[in-house]
Amino acid sequence: MTKTKTKQPSLPSRDDILAFIARERDINGRSPAKIGKREIARAFNIKGGGDRIALKELLAELKHEGAIEAHRKRLAKAGTLPSVTLADVTSRDRDGELLAAPVEWDEASFGEAPKILVHVPRKPRPGTPMPGVGDRVLLRVEAVRDPDKDEPPYSGRVVKILSRSKARVLGIFRSEPSGHGGRIVPIDKKLAGRELAVAEADLGGAKDGDLVSVDVMRQTRFGLPSARIREVVGARTTEKAVSLIAIHVHDIPTEFRPQAIAEAEAARPAPLQAEGFVREDWRALPLVTIDPPDAKDHDDAVHAEPDKAADNPGGFVVTVAIADVSFYVRPYSALDRDALERGNSVYFPDRVVPMLPERICNDLCSLRAGEDRPAMAVRMRLSAQGRKIEHSFHRVMMRSAAKLSYQQAQAAFDGDPDDTTRPLLNDVLRPLRRAYEAAAKARDIRGPLDLDLPERKIILKEDGTVDRVATPPRLEAHRLIEEFMIAANVAAAETLEAKRQALIYRAHDEPSLEKMNALAEFLATIGIKFAKGQVLRPAQFNTILARVKETEHENVVNEIVLRTQAQAEYVSENYGHFGLNLKRYAHFTSPIRRYADLIVHRALVRALDLGPGGLPNMSLGELAEIAARISAAERRAMAAERETVDRLIAGYLADQIGATFEARISGVTRAGLFVRLLETGADGFIPISTLGNEYFRFDEAHHAVIGSRSGEAHRLGDRVEVRLLEAAPVAGALRFELLSDGRTLRNAGIRPGYAKSKRQKKERRDTKPAGKTRRKTSHEW
Repeated sequence: MTKTKTKQPSLPSRDDILAFIARERDINGRSPAKIGKREIARAFNIKGGGDRIALKELLAELKHEGAIEAHRKRLAKAGTLPSVTLADVTSRDRDGELLAAPVEWDEASFGEAPKILVHVPRKPRPGTPMPGVGDRVLLRVEAVRDPDKDEPPYSGRVVKILSRSKARVLGIFRSEPSGHGGRIVPIDKKLAGRELAVAEADLGGAKDGDLVSVDVMRQTRFGLPSARIREVVGARTTEKAVSLIAIHVHDIPTEFRPQAIAEAEAARPAPLQAEGFVREDWRALPLVTIDPPDAKDHDDAVHAEPDKAADNPGGFVVTVAIADVSFYVRPYSALDRDALERGNSVYFPDRVVPMLPERICNDLCSLRAGEDRPAMAVRMRLSAQGRKIEHSFHRVMMRSAAKLSYQQAQAAFDGDPDDTTRPLLNDVLRPLRRAYEAAAKARDIRGPLDLDLPERKIILKEDGTVDRVATPPRLEAHRLIEEFMIAANVAAAETLEAKRQALIYRAHDEPSLEKMNALAEFLATIGIKFAKGQVLRPAQFNTILARVKETEHENVVNEIVLRTQAQAEYVSENYGHFGLNLKRYAHFTSPIRRYADLIVHRALVRALDLGPGGLPNMSLGELAEIAARISAAERRAMAAERETVDRLIAGYLADQIGATFEARISGVTRAGLFVRLLETGADGFIPISTLGNEYFRFDEAHHAVIGSRSGEAHRLGDRVEVRLLEAAPVAGALRFELLSDGRTLRNAGIRPGYAKSKRQKKERRDTKPAGKTRRKTSHEW
């Protein structure tokens, strides 16, 4: 059978070419590697030389008119992205997925650049670099077929990460006196002292003192590296600018989506009966809130009374009521998506970045005195020895009898009530205290880890600068609330387990074997035996802490025991809480400010059939993903809060250069000593090269540095006198000079000639001759 010759078709029309390009890019949401002149000719069966020339001219006309664009010899319909796009990863969406924007885009012609949803493998191969916010990447882009209005129109897979986010620097812009250009003072401690030059053409509208984000352009052998200002974040001199730095560095969301605000504003106070469910009416029960005096939201209330049951002589009935956030924040709503993105509220000395809008956290879910509020409550029966006999959960309507501060409650406990606490003294406050005393007995028997770590509180002036640094006393009222909250959290975990309802636990692993062996080696140097490989209990640590209390080793042992501990986290599969010495533990008591608690509330509503707002069907895998996200958000918040305090205190001490302070060595590394000032808690660094006219060897086992010639030792926990040499408020960095002499090896608890590891033995062999010092390295601190 002979083939019939196909008739050569005429040249395709302009509309045919545009439709072909759009169709090829959109079909099945995929884009080919290349759409060029050759692909178009093949698609329309154009073979003759004359037709090819005509096609080339037609494509040139379309490009000249702006109907199509050429990207590295690839054609695309104007206003669309090429199949391989250079993009910057700019942010994360509400679900935590990475979003990118094309580097090249004609906003004047096509408006705002489209967003690209960046696909990241769930289980990347070991060693595979993963993109992050701020990275520049090469993406293979696919158009999303019929995208939702709120979803990006493109998705992309990373072909290559071209530059890491560290190339982008956040700093303070300082203009030159001449008015031409300026310099960037980085806020990163590691970059302290390393300024960047900005040309006048690259200022981006920045003014002196502005907090800016810059791209590092190039670095020459001579002079400062050059940079281009990418974004003006805010004015450094304005109030709350210090926390603004941490918010921007850690990419903490501060704006709620319009839909979330609309949902919050549309919410109305919960009625006693709603959606076919009737709450228990507990408004006559005199629950009270006890919080810091400056608290704006009050999400927990407590009450206690003697147990009148015959089977519990001397026992108590303790009630803990928690704001019913799950009634207002429903699964998969805009409010819920924003709350999950935040994970928790973030607390700075000058502001709070809340997990939920103010309408929810400071109004509808704040347990204000004298106002009806919906709550999830747990009623617990405690024996006279504090042992929990039973408990039950209830969805109630309550009315707080009073709003108390910790100081007010403590004064009442101590026999000095005021006008607010006096009417509550006999029926509310005294039973609360007696119930706490019983619960404390059970706590002592349980034996949780007893590390007393004082917290520093920054007191600000009206202009946002530091007035003073205080260490508030730890009151019995604090411990009372803490103990009852722990009991409520345990009860929530026990109830959900009994109902076989999946939940998110708060877990804390026992210390690793490596850390425990290191601790045992250290304790041996101060005469405390601690067998390696034994089954661990928090009480063993408490015994060690008790042995060194009020001795010269107290501070160093407390520091090392603290560093031995693992980090607590949220998990969907329980492994217990080592620090609290509890087999099961969940966060239930703060759904206003922690997403984990909101999940637990929803789980209780579902498991106990307590009306609307319950947890939807979720697999362990989905809960595990949520747990991982909120654990990461918690670490992000802690880092941001800590860095803000460091910057505020560095600014507070900046005008005290040359002043001397009492401090304690809080860290020992090969690079030098970290010290913490006793009065303010400020942290700073002493480079090892400044310690003396000899080589100092780092002894890891003893947490010390030791002089090679004199044997002078500086050890973790030692009390020292230091002089402030430099303060970098923007970076939150302080550099000190050590004024105190070190101790001899024997007085420091270190045996002369001690070298525990092969590495330390090698360091001893490599010790420099007497009189020579280690060469200084730039920017060590």
